[in-house]
Amino acid sequence: MGKGVRLFSSICVAASSRLTLFFPRPARIAVYLVVIGWMYVVLMMSVAEASNTTGSVLGAIVTFFLYGLLPVILVVYLMRTPARRKEIKAREAAEHQAQMARLAANAAPAAVASPDPDAGGHAPGAAENDGVAPVRKEL
Repeated sequence: MGKGVRLFSSICVAASSRLTLFFPRPARIAVYLVVIGWMYVVLMMSVAEASNTTGSVLGAIVTFFLYGLLPVILVVYLMRTPARRKEIKAREAAEHQAQMARLAANAAPAAVASPDPDAGGHAPGAAENDGVAPVRKEL
């Protein structure tokens, strides 16, 4: 087993690799559990707001959105940023490989069919006199 640098109890980076910090799989699951727990707490806060004698349903809805839904959406979006970048890079690499394969497939038959562009045996075309008239100055 190679030597590595232990950063935290769950993150070990190989000595030869770049020092990039990422959440290993158990840590990502723990973060999602925190998100689920926070949504439960906010739901209970909303229920308490709606059922209180001085509270209102509108206050409960505002509490749920401002304390729960919006912060959770932001946190999950930020957590998914590295994965989204990897997916975009993988998709672009696959599209590039497909395009290169298409270009190679399209270029190969044309090169085999006619390697010399003047192999038709016809005389080259001369300039036509019936082309576009030159522009003159008006007198």
